[in-house]
Amino acid sequence: MSPPQIVSAPPRGLDLENAQTVDLAEQRSLDMDEKKIDERPPSMQDAFGDEEHAEIKYKTLKWWQCGLLMVAETVSLGVLSLPAAVAGLGLVPAVIILVCLGLLATYTGYIIGQFKWAYPQISNMADAGEVLAGRFGRELLGAAQIIFMIFVMASHLLTFTIAMNAITDHGTCSIVFGVIGMVVSFALSLPRTLAEMSWLSLVSFISILTAVVITMVGVGVSHPGKEVLAVVDTDLVHGFAAVCNIVFSFCGHAAFFGLAAELKDPRDFPKALCLLQGIDISLYLIAAVVIYRFGGADVASPALGSASPIVSKVAFGIALPTIIIAGVIYGHIASKYVYTRVFRGTDRIHKRDWVAGGSWAGIALGLWIIAWIIAEAIPVFSTLLSLITALFASWFTFGLSGIFWLFLNWGKLFSSPKKIFLTFVNLGNIAIGVCLCVLGLYASGTAIHDDPGSSSFSCANNA
Repeated sequence: MSPPQIVSAPPRGLDLENAQTVDLAEQRSLDMDEKKIDERPPSMQDAFGDEEHAEIKYKTLKWWQCGLLMVAETVSLGVLSLPAAVAGLGLVPAVIILVCLGLLATYTGYIIGQFKWAYPQISNMADAGEVLAGRFGRELLGAAQIIFMIFVMASHLLTFTIAMNAITDHGTCSIVFGVIGMVVSFALSLPRTLAEMSWLSLVSFISILTAVVITMVGVGVSHPGKEVLAVVDTDLVHGFAAVCNIVFSFCGHAAFFGLAAELKDPRDFPKALCLLQGIDISLYLIAAVVIYRFGGADVASPALGSASPIVSKVAFGIALPTIIIAGVIYGHIASKYVYTRVFRGTDRIHKRDWVAGGSWAGIALGLWIIAWIIAEAIPVFSTLLSLITALFASWFTFGLSGIFWLFLNWGKLFSSPKKIFLTFVNLGNIAIGVCLCVLGLYASGTAIHDDPGSSSFSCANNA
C-alpha cells in the first residue's frame, strides 16, 4: 500500500499554471491528512509517536535486521521438532504438509504486512484486535498474544534444561538449569529496542545452522541408515501432534506486528518476510528429511539428541545461543507490549531515567518468572509445542490472517475472479485455524494425560 504521490509534472494538455494549482491542492490535502492523523486519540496513534527528539528511538530497524530477527525467533525450536514429526507422519505426507504450510505461512505473513500498512497505528495483535472489534477485540487478542509468547518463552527455557542435562550428563537438578536459563534470558532482554537486539539474531542463526549440520553429520556417521516409511500407520492423537509441531515451526507471526512497528519503512516488511521464509523452508526440509533418513522412527525430539552422546553434547553446546536468543526475542516483544500499554500516550518509553528503565526490567523479570513456572509444570518438549500450537499458533499463523484479509476487502469479496479465489483461500485459512485449534487441543491434552513421564517441578533428567 504505497503512500499518495504528489504530481511532479503537468499532465498533457494542461499549462504550467494549472499544474502548479493541482500540486498545491494535493499538498494541502496531504497536510490535512497528516493533521487528522496527529489529532487521533492516543489509542489510535503509533505507539512510539514522534521520535525526532527522543532519547531512545525505536523505529530504526533496516529490513535485513528485521529479517534476521524473524529468522532468529522462528528458526529455533521448530527445526528441533521436525524430524520426529516426519517419523510420526511418514516421509511423503510430512514433506507435503511442510512445504504447503510454509508457502501458506508466507502468504498469511504478507497479509499481516498489508494490515499494518492499512492501519499504521498497529504495533501488536491487541491493536489489530481493536481495529477488528473495538475494545473487546483489543483485550482478547492482547491477552492471547501475551499468553502465547510466555508459553514460547517457556518452551525455550525447557529446551535449555534439556540441553544442559545432555551436555553435563544431568550434572544437577533440572530445576536449577531452568533457573539459570531464566536469569540469562532476563539479562539479555534488558535492551529496549529491537535494533539493539538484531546483532543477537545473527549469532542465533549461525548457532542453530551449525548445530543442525553437526547433528546431520553425526547421525549419518552413527547410523548407516534406517528404514524410511513413506506413510506411517498412526492415530489421531499422535498424527495430529506431529502436524502441530510442523505448524509450530512457522509460528513467528504473533511477533510480526511488533517487528514491523520498529522498521524505518514498514513497506520493507515483505523483504524481511521473504528472507525468513526462504531460509526456514529450505532448512526445515533438509534437516527434517536427512535426520529422519538416518535417525529412523526413533528419532529424538529435540532432534539434536539423535546423534551419538559426544556429538549430541557438541551440538547442544553450539545450539545454546539460539535456544536462549530465540526465546529472548519473544520475551522482548512480550515485554514491549506490556511496557507500551502502561506508558502509551506519554513520553516515558523514550526516557532513560530510573522509572523507565526500572519498569522495563520489572516487566521483563515478571514475564520470565511466569515462563519458568510453565516450563516446570509441563516438562515434555513435544507435548508443550503441540499445546501452544493448538491454543494460539493456529490462529496467529492462519486463522487471524484470513480474518484480516476479509476485513480489508469487505464489500468486494466477489468483485473479480481473483477476489473470489482469494476469498476462498482466506476462508480456508480460517478453517485451518479452527481445525488446528480443536483437534490440536484434543491431541495435546490426551498426550499430557497419558504421558507417565510428565512429572511437574522434577529434578529428574529430561534430556
